[in-house]
Amino acid sequence: MSRQLTVAVLGATGAVGREMIRILEERSFPVARLLPLASPRSAGTTVPFRGTQVKVEPVSADAFTGVDLALFSAGSGPSKEWGPIAASKGALVVDNSSAWRMDPEVPLCVPEVNLDAARNPKRGIIANPNCSTIQMLVALAPIHRANRIQRIVVSTYQAISGAGHSAVEHFRAQSRAFAAGEPMPAGPITKQLAGSLLMEWKRDGATGYQEEELKMIHETRKIFGDPDIRVSPTTVRVPVVNGHSESVAIECERPITAKEARALMTGAPGVRVVDDFEKGVYPTPLDASGIDDVLVGRVRDDLGNPGGVMMWIVGDNLRKGAATNAVQIAEGLLLR
Repeated sequence: MSRQLTVAVLGATGAVGREMIRILEERSFPVARLLPLASPRSAGTTVPFRGTQVKVEPVSADAFTGVDLALFSAGSGPSKEWGPIAASKGALVVDNSSAWRMDPEVPLCVPEVNLDAARNPKRGIIANPNCSTIQMLVALAPIHRANRIQRIVVSTYQAISGAGHSAVEHFRAQSRAFAAGEPMPAGPITKQLAGSLLMEWKRDGATGYQEEELKMIHETRKIFGDPDIRVSPTTVRVPVVNGHSESVAIECERPITAKEARALMTGAPGVRVVDDFEKGVYPTPLDASGIDDVLVGRVRDDLGNPGGVMMWIVGDNLRKGAATNAVQIAEGLLLR
């Protein structure tokens, strides 16, 4: 029998926190005690787990006493404040924010790609990568192992669920107003997404890139352990509730064909090839929502860059892009 663990979830009332709890149950993670944690404002509410409602407690230093695993999804500020405290109490901290991703003493982990890098973390903290980075590298890792990828050009089509529950509700209100020809309601989405596309992440004045794009560059280099890999991203928010999509073009050290790339990805951990474009078979966000595999289709030779390959990658950003990846890290380090 697996070791039974005390598991804390910080940010338990948020979209990803709730998904973490749901996935702990789905995957039969050996939870002896679940401790949902949140800010004092959200404490006292309940979250469902194994057929019961579990009370959410306010986060405090004492709350982490006796905790074996702490899953964090409460934003960078709380992660920086409470991560070291939880680790000092003996918990393995897996953090879903951007707080620790580029810390040289904190592993940045996608289990299918670099689980070994997360063993024995110096600070007791492991960082979960950005959702767009995760799904892209799950698909590309089997190719990279066989034929080092030198360059990635990626454009993302990111669902609004990545911005949180309140943004999803605002998008739905926008969609109703758009369909009725009414003025857009005010809310957390800064501009009109219904019927449009947005690029509203924090901007970096020095480079002209968005923060989301820079994450994909730096995180890819750290996870692949390759500081020289060239990543050229453009990130876009689309009017889709859940499921991120990506158009990806790669160039390897040696020329590679679509047939070779497809064969390397077929059967790889966490990857499902869904690719028969002549018959209209390709992955969509609806196909990916609710599952943990990353779906890959439209695998084709790059006619504009002979020897390169293009593909379409889709994943559930709340599951594999966040909650499932965090739980899989814990499974790989604590249960095996």
